[in-house]
Amino acid sequence: MGENLFNKVWEKHVVRELPTGQTQLFIGLHLIHEVTSPQAFQMLRERSLTVAYPDRTIATVDHIVPTDETKRPFSDALSANMMQEIEKNAAEFGITLFDTTSVNQGVVHIVGPELGLTQPGMTIVCGDSHTSTHGAFGAIALGIGTSQVRDVLATQCLAINKPKVRRIVVNGTLHAGVYAKDVILAIIRKLGVNGGIGYAYEYGGSAIEAMSMEERMTLCNMTIEGGAKCGYVNPDEKTFAYLQGREYAPKDASYERALQYWKSVSSDSDASYDDMVEFDGSSIEPTVTWGITPGQAMGISEKIPAVESFSSDDQLTVTQALEHMQFAEGDTLLGKKIDVAFIGSCTNGRLSDLREAAKMIKGGKVASHVKAIVVPGSQQVKKAAEAEGLDGIFTRAGFEWRAAGCSMCLAMNPDKLKGDQLCASSSNRNFIGRQGSPTGRTLLMSPAMVALAALHGSVVDVRDHLG
Repeated sequence: MGENLFNKVWEKHVVRELPTGQTQLFIGLHLIHEVTSPQAFQMLRERSLTVAYPDRTIATVDHIVPTDETKRPFSDALSANMMQEIEKNAAEFGITLFDTTSVNQGVVHIVGPELGLTQPGMTIVCGDSHTSTHGAFGAIALGIGTSQVRDVLATQCLAINKPKVRRIVVNGTLHAGVYAKDVILAIIRKLGVNGGIGYAYEYGGSAIEAMSMEERMTLCNMTIEGGAKCGYVNPDEKTFAYLQGREYAPKDASYERALQYWKSVSSDSDASYDDMVEFDGSSIEPTVTWGITPGQAMGISEKIPAVESFSSDDQLTVTQALEHMQFAEGDTLLGKKIDVAFIGSCTNGRLSDLREAAKMIKGGKVASHVKAIVVPGSQQVKKAAEAEGLDGIFTRAGFEWRAAGCSMCLAMNPDKLKGDQLCASSSNRNFIGRQGSPTGRTLLMSPAMVALAALHGSVVDVRDHLG
């Protein structure tokens, strides 16, 4: 019996088994940002500890940086303090920092792959839930808490329980207007927001193999929303072609050696798994959330299901969702008036996402009552988009073109909803208060769907606007 990628990579990074039953796992790459790292560095100082492998730690700023006015000092005192802290910590402990003056600055889960820091067969951690993004390259990528950030800084190791592995197969051809965002929302809808607890997800099948690397990143990014510890796709020729020539990727003879390792960690054809789930990609349609969890989603042609159709354990949450969203069972989302449109985030802030959104505009204008913003995921994405003229397409239509950052995904910056505004968002979470207002409401959807909602002032079906 063969072995799957997760187990292969895990075994290569085991230091020892701990008395607690956990594994001490060596971490190849540690990514940090300005929000979850300050306390960790302070813990190091209190214990007179240093960073064990500063060359394996990379810092960027993304969560709190404003995207409309990037000049220092920031107007928000907390943001200004966090920037000062990460600058001080990086300098003191010898860590590379991509601040707002660096061409490499951006959302941590976009910066890692585009610089070639993220590679197959690695163990990667970051003090951020959506670290699972990096699994698109065949890496074990884990989101960790602040005390674990401290541990990795001090030891380059993490104490962790080994999860089981579930293979999720998506076969068939995705229809036009259906994107990776729709696929992962459909998966979470079926398996539930807690369905992945105790598992790592391996994604495979013809629909996944056909995806670009950026689409695979979107898929893996939202794995955490399904409760899984991490998600990954086996590396293939697309993976290798994406990495070749990138700034931090191996070069020349080192690349050839790395390539052999990358190929070796892929799951064997006869690998075993703890569970297997199959999906028909051709049955997935553009998918939008209607509630307050990513699992509360439906195809755009469907209607919001009745409360009684859910298990008794879920009915309270469903009722709460309908009340918060100001929706009713049996409602359709088609035609729902929106107030804000947001394109960006570590889920859908890459160049291909912006291209798909721009395709939908076709000379149209943002509805007069809608505030629409586009936030590139990194300075490199911004530069590339501007070179293609995408910024002009957006701004002429009435979108605001912003600087790189997390922006309205989590609103730890000036980009926030007001009151009970309804936002069409390409981000990853629709939790109550996630976008900065306790009464704000979020509909998760693909960037193309967000762009169209901005133009029409309401939710539409992307399939009606193709060609």
